Amino acid sequence: MKITVCIGSSCHIKGSRQVVEQLQKLIAQHNVGDKVEMAGTFCLGKCQQGVCVNVDDEFHSVSPDTVDAFFQEQVLAKI
Repeated sequence: MKITVCIGSSCHIKGSRQVVEQLQKLIAQHNVGDKVEMAGTFCLGKCQQGVCVNVDDEFHSVSPDTVDAFFQEQVLAKI
């Protein structure tokens, strides 16, 4: 599974750094680093929707407040 988080200026302002840090922490906590690859990218073109995150090319809008639920539903449930 590949998770790509936008780190462009709009997403950065909306908390992409916190989203990345929390995802890294959750991946380590759940010991799924061998199943999940993290990457960063610049603009995914949906800046108005929050921090843009792709999971295996499926778009999601995530915020620092929704990272835990996103991880449970979109990552753990699918690996």
